[in-house]
Amino acid sequence: MAVIKVPTSFNIDVEFEIPEFYRRLIALLIDFLIEYFYLRIALEFYTSIARSSNFMDADTGYNLQALGILLLLPLLIYHVVLEITMNGQSIGKKIMSLRVVNENGGRASVSQFLIRWLLRDIWFLLLFGIGLEGAFRSAESVFIILAVIAFFITEIVLVVSSKKGQRIGDILAHTILIRTNRQSSIEETVFQEVADSYTPSFPQIMQLSDRDINAIKSILETARKKGDIDMAASASEKIKAHLKIDSAISPFEFLDILLKDYNYLSVK
Repeated sequence: MAVIKVPTSFNIDVEFEIPEFYRRLIALLIDFLIEYFYLRIALEFYTSIARSSNFMDADTGYNLQALGILLLLPLLIYHVVLEITMNGQSIGKKIMSLRVVNENGGRASVSQFLIRWLLRDIWFLLLFGIGLEGAFRSAESVFIILAVIAFFITEIVLVVSSKKGQRIGDILAHTILIRTNRQSSIEETVFQEVADSYTPSFPQIMQLSDRDINAIKSILETARKKGDIDMAASASEKIKAHLKIDSAISPFEFLDILLKDYNYLSVK
């Protein structure tokens, strides 16, 4: 399994595991199966509604078209909605322990998820527009289909050959797909529940950017996973110097408190 090192804002590299190609493929197949079974159910529902229509006037036809578009909508937004709401995971990715993150190791933004989605599912939109029955009736349709095939071949080549396993959407969105540890007890994002009675110790944490906070989280997670107290200590000292904090708290506890302080103060 490939491992990449991502530099953080504190000049400390954190490691991420790039999943094997077969894991990505299995995750994609799981998502396709879910979409396929949904499509079968949606088609049965649509057919049942169409057959129950006693007459076929213009209004009924428009209503059926609207229903068809509505039923197809979940297929088109499946990946982007799940990745946004499930912290970079679809059902297939979750089963295969994969997650989309930004190139800094933090949580990807909504715009990044949208770019990934458009650079993949826009081709499915084009194919739906052509329609299977009339797919080869015009030169334009044939060209689009060949372009889609070439695009997906390029995607596969990039994923297999690139160091970070990025496809075109990942390159443009500045995201990577990493393997996660299901057994990890570390919070999957910087966001965590903090009691209302909690008292922040270092309000200076709000001087840092979202990228800095994600870097702290990534460093803490990596240091704990590897048992590397030197990494945690180095990050702690650099943060203390930057924020002018004088504290003798142990490195791991200090980084933990910083994340809790950020979570408490960012919602107040």
